[in-house]
Amino acid sequence: MNTDELRIFSRVAELASFSRAADQLGLTRARTSVAVQQLEERLGTRLLQRTTRSVRLTEDGERFLERCKDYLAEGEQLAGMFRSDASGLTGRLRIDLPATVARDLVIPRLPEFLALHPALEIGISTTDRRVDLVNEGFDCVLRVGVLGDSELVARPLGFMRMANAASPAYLQAHGTPRTLADLAHHRIVHFAQTLSPNDAGWEYFDAVQGRYRMQPVRSLVTVNGTDAYNAAAVAGLGLIQAPVGGLQPCFDSGSLVQVMPGFAARPMPVSLVYVNRRQLAPRVLAVMTWLTELLAPYFAEGSDVAFTAAAAARDPSAPSAPSAAPADRAASPSRSGRHGSQGASPAADAAAPRKRSRRPPS
Repeated sequence: MNTDELRIFSRVAELASFSRAADQLGLTRARTSVAVQQLEERLGTRLLQRTTRSVRLTEDGERFLERCKDYLAEGEQLAGMFRSDASGLTGRLRIDLPATVARDLVIPRLPEFLALHPALEIGISTTDRRVDLVNEGFDCVLRVGVLGDSELVARPLGFMRMANAASPAYLQAHGTPRTLADLAHHRIVHFAQTLSPNDAGWEYFDAVQGRYRMQPVRSLVTVNGTDAYNAAAVAGLGLIQAPVGGLQPCFDSGSLVQVMPGFAARPMPVSLVYVNRRQLAPRVLAVMTWLTELLAPYFAEGSDVAFTAAAAARDPSAPSAPSAAPADRAASPSRSGRHGSQGASPAADAAAPRKRSRRPPS
């Protein structure tokens, strides 16, 4: 079996487009089309139905695609079975990361990872929008926040600790808040994907009621991007609540100062999301393991995680704690979203925080 043909067919099927597959693989559209035709001739069946407007899998193509993905992934594992660790990984992968996580945590450490795998190529997307893993050809994405249901697999990594912050200039002008009552004399930077000014507030744990609550706080500025959120705080436009991993560089430089540590928002779940496959390429597994180790210092520890899970049990709006079940026990698979070209697909939905837009996902 020609693995190049299999790889080309798999990408065309996933993207439902010969042109996009050719672009991602660095081939001409003619070469891509010929490869699929030759594969169909060898198999003696039609795998794709082609029209001037669409490309979709036949029934035989649906069955063949799943086996094809497993075959390709297992082939990579077999090829590297007897290589020494020093030889490293090969190939190219595409990942999507929250902007601040990529800029402040991942990219500064990336030279170390690539030094171990000099033949590996990595494409990194940094965006605050929802990406579609299948149609945009991503191997995995890192998401901070509650995930929606999808056909994708989510591997829970832990809960990112939260911190409250303000700039020294803001604190000099408005004073340092120490209690919830002090917030009446302060303002926050509001985070909302839709830029809606509604629901601006301060999240904290109410020990009396045993759950997280929101206290309304005035906001003059609303943003929908993580870079803008942090930048607004540095500019002195208000207090913010965000994952400590994204704030640590600002704390280290002194551009932001931590405030009200006893009134932090609930930790946010962190997950790696990828396409549902029984076999993952070694390079994908390796980068996922590396990202997990890289982010571990910023996760809430045992007692904090249990505390968050207990609060979630009492508060239906709270994010769920990571399950101890295997990561591939995701929501019921449904492949109907793979071929749709209009609107958000299940792949895109998996990367979206559901409701809590008041705080940035990274």
